[in-house]
Amino acid sequence: MNLQELTELVQQNNIQRVDLRVTDLLGRWNHFTVPPKALDDDLLENGNGFDGSSLRGFQEIHESDMLLVPDPESAVIDPIPAQPTLALVCNVIDTVTRDRYSRDPRNVAVKAEEYMKSTGIADEAFIGPELEFFLFDDVRYQQTPQAAYYEIDSVEAHWNSGSGDGPNLGYKIAGKEGYAPLPPFDDTADLRAEIVSTMNACGIDTFVDHHEVATAGQAEIGVGKNTLLRQADVAQWYKYLVRNIARQHGKVATFMPKPIYGDNGSGMHTHQSLRKGGEPLFYD
Repeated sequence: MNLQELTELVQQNNIQRVDLRVTDLLGRWNHFTVPPKALDDDLLENGNGFDGSSLRGFQEIHESDMLLVPDPESAVIDPIPAQPTLALVCNVIDTVTRDRYSRDPRNVAVKAEEYMKSTGIADEAFIGPELEFFLFDDVRYQQTPQAAYYEIDSVEAHWNSGSGDGPNLGYKIAGKEGYAPLPPFDDTADLRAEIVSTMNACGIDTFVDHHEVATAGQAEIGVGKNTLLRQADVAQWYKYLVRNIARQHGKVATFMPKPIYGDNGSGMHTHQSLRKGGEPLFYD
């Protein structure tokens, strides 16, 4: 996608804000927002300045000036903000050397793909992650000089079988018995459906969604294979959409690996396919 195509996208969708996004070294997505008029050749070539010392794992304060250069191919109309917003994932550039920043996770992905090709092992690699998460109804935690605790809750969890807060309709899921039941046991099916349709509208290919093994709203949405760089962008969109749509419905999503003692945790199994000359290398 070039500047003209981006400009047409802005005009056709009445875009009011352009969101520049960057992943820090520990994986958190961060953003800086500019007006649509800032979307020009200078932004695409020279980027937008930001404080690299304030993002985790990046620069020291005495060398904090860095640049965000948008990747035009990453353009997506963000369905979450109240105002029409165009999101662009950015590459991090060192202001001194003008090279790609070594600790930019996107650059790490690019170099990994380039190294694979340079070895001659494979021409292309496809990655397919399986991201699992929980959808909780309530999360409380405290760490103070005189107290430390956490508490999570879910309407479908088995520990609420005797709850007296309002009508208790039953339909609870026992620990380790949550794999793929139909509603009314699967309390988050409609929420997942909305997440899936939103992902599809953002260009994310999905092929399945279901309740996972644990109680308390554990879920998985399967996404199609992609190259390492593009799949990394998809994973960030995946988590962003799940968290925000859950919040819109009064729930909180977490990708923590083990939030519930004694029940299944959430993983991210990752399928890999290497090909050379169009032939799969793992096929026997």
